[in-house]
Amino acid sequence: MGRSHLLVRKEEAMRHLRFILIPAVLFLLPGIGMAGWESQISGTAQHLKSVFFPMNVQTGFVAGDSGIILKTTNGGASWARLVTGTTTNLWTVRFPVDDQTGFAVGWYGLILKTTDGGTSWATLPSGTANSLRSVHFPVDVQTGYTVGISGTILKTTNGGSSWASIYTGSTSFRSVQFPNDAQTGYVAGSIGTILKTTDGGVSWTRLPTGTSEWLWPVYFPSDDQTGYAAGDYGTILKSTDGGASWATQVSGNFGYLNSIHFPQNPWTGYIVGGDVGPGGPIVLKTTDGGASWSSQFTGLTSDLWSVFFPGNDQTGYVAGNSGTILKTTDGGIGVEEARSTVFRIRTVGLRITPNPFTSFAAVPGHSSESFALYDISGRKVGIYKGDRIGVGLSAGIYFLKPEGKDSKPLRIVKLR
Repeated sequence: MGRSHLLVRKEEAMRHLRFILIPAVLFLLPGIGMAGWESQISGTAQHLKSVFFPMNVQTGFVAGDSGIILKTTNGGASWARLVTGTTTNLWTVRFPVDDQTGFAVGWYGLILKTTDGGTSWATLPSGTANSLRSVHFPVDVQTGYTVGISGTILKTTNGGSSWASIYTGSTSFRSVQFPNDAQTGYVAGSIGTILKTTDGGVSWTRLPTGTSEWLWPVYFPSDDQTGYAAGDYGTILKSTDGGASWATQVSGNFGYLNSIHFPQNPWTGYIVGGDVGPGGPIVLKTTDGGASWSSQFTGLTSDLWSVFFPGNDQTGYVAGNSGTILKTTDGGIGVEEARSTVFRIRTVGLRITPNPFTSFAAVPGHSSESFALYDISGRKVGIYKGDRIGVGLSAGIYFLKPEGKDSKPLRIVKLR
């Protein structure tokens, strides 16, 4: 199921509907606190796939479709578009040791490098036409790894001047990380694959993950023993023995989990992604090493692709579709909902179509049931049957709940 579904997602920008960008809002609904994620003005509608702050919470970069790379030097208050010299979609941007020398990778084997903080970018010879999804330089700007589709794992030892293929296979890889040095590292990808090397990529061992779902991020927060991986249909895995075994964690979610970050330790971490169906953001947080995950509310409809907390677990950034950049300064706790497991069990199977809508929307399979709609202030604006949701409403963003039930509100948008 995972592979066939992900083929539809090949080069994900083609899968998603273009949603309008709606700023995050402050509001109050039962079970939800005040917003802890705030929208930043990115100045673009391009899908943004990667966010990274090299040294502090002030100077950071995001990268995404059509060769876009944005930079902020004031903690996201404003973003400037950099001249990359390409319109090729980018997947990941990383600055290994400072905010001057950085790398970005993307479709068709594209690798970019800057040595002046993004003022100028040079295209490096990757030696492949396969799309590259992730890049990681473990300890310096000389030795690095990049991975991509069709079994692509490349390595450089000269700062990207040349890249050597160090793996042969058909697995499509989505992420790469070397936690402590340039010798022991992990890659994750299609059909539940996680590979490990302990000799700098000379040899790779496939680890027993126990899942066939496609995995996106693999992340070891502080050493090469305790790590996490996540992927499709709410899959979250954890290892405490360097990948020798992986335990499935209960995410309470059925979406695509695209990015993981544990800022300071293996206990407090964040995952972002998108919902199954017409699309929607997912922010999950754990404070107990993944034993439980709580969902956080953003007020947006666009899928989220990347999360990064530069120095602590309070101030962090998220990048997503339609130019979405979010920021929190309180660890998102202001928007933490009740445990996502409870909400998802109660709302499993509910979806709204179309969303956004112009005349009215429906909840398939629930046409005779009653649903309450709330506006952004938390005021109930009406009760509707499941086959004619939102008739007569003004344009805006609303939140739908089954009438008389304690369940997670579903976002719904009327365009006009």
